[in-house]
Amino acid sequence: MGSEGPSIVTVHVTGFKKFHGVPENPTEKIVSNLKSFMEERRLPINLVLGSCTVLEAAGQGALDTLYKVLQSAIEDREKGSSAQGQVIWVHFGAACGLTVFALENQAFNEATFGCPDEQGWKPQRIPIVPSDGSISRTRQTTLPVNDLAKSLRRIGYDVRRSDDADRFLCNYVYYHSLLFAEQHGIKSLCMCLYSR
Repeated sequence: MGSEGPSIVTVHVTGFKKFHGVPENPTEKIVSNLKSFMEERRLPINLVLGSCTVLEAAGQGALDTLYKVLQSAIEDREKGSSAQGQVIWVHFGAACGLTVFALENQAFNEATFGCPDEQGWKPQRIPIVPSDGSISRTRQTTLPVNDLAKSLRRIGYDVRRSDDADRFLCNYVYYHSLLFAEQHGIKSLCMCLYSR
């Protein structure tokens, strides 16, 4: 008693490959280089960087990989082979036209792509998960988005809370992740980066 250290937090990260209009996706660079960057910087003792996965920039094309890595994190936690504390998923996305980083508070059960994804799919006003309700259904993160945004602003990042992850790939992946998180007692967050 009393000798237990701080709770372990394992963070898993995703980003996207190149997509329409953005030949070099900044999220792919971040996710691909994050492990080596964090090894140089040394993480706090109670923070573990789990998987770093780059997803296809395609709604349905990203799902197989997304669900494999989501499930893998749960299986690792249940087997005790990774930290048995809290699991957090952070999904990075890029959005043209943003002028600040956006921490997404929620995702909509709506796929309405403004342009085709990398596999040519361009859904319009369809539910992402039909069994989960209409396109107006939302799922919220359980993480304190306002507090996170304030903390990041304090250390110099131009970050704001957002309640609209658009209806393209970020929202599509985030909705699936939030549903999975609720079902498995983990947490999920999406951060959209501005892309020039």
